Amino acid sequence: MLFTGHSELTIDAKMRLQIPAKYRNAWDETRDGKAWYCVPWPGGIVRLYSETCFEGLASQGASGRRATLTPDQDAADLEADLFSLAERIEPDSAGRIALPKQHLELAGLGAGSSEVVVIGAGNRLEVRDRAAWQQTLAQRFARLPSLVAKIEARREG
Repeated sequence: MLFTGHSELTIDAKMRLQIPAKYRNAWDETRDGKAWYCVPWPGGIVRLYSETCFEGLASQGASGRRATLTPDQDAADLEADLFSLAERIEPDSAGRIALPKQHLELAGLGAGSSEVVVIGAGNRLEVRDRAAWQQTLAQRFARLPSLVAKIEARREG
């Protein structure tokens, strides 16, 4: 599933987040699975992957290389850190997911009621602080050409 756009939402006092209707309506359990995988990420982000996307990426190995029983130490550390923090979360009948308190705290989104933005980031959704997102939106837009050039240079080099 390709996630695009953004929505302004609130995490309620029970730490539940309503998945925006535009994503729920495009969801196909056969293709996307029944659940989300939630992963806190540095920089004030909680990442949400569809079940099938996360499991597909995980089968490739966290380091981007083929999965192995004998990873080098860096790959082993990355896998342990990443997968120990990942949580599988099933939505309730209203399309809400209960975000783990630890994930919100690690991302600096805090527990309880919180204004957030849910952004489409290609193969995932990201939950970020709404005020911080709005403050940096013009800068993010302005840096698009330099990010494209940087990524293309890495691919070529």
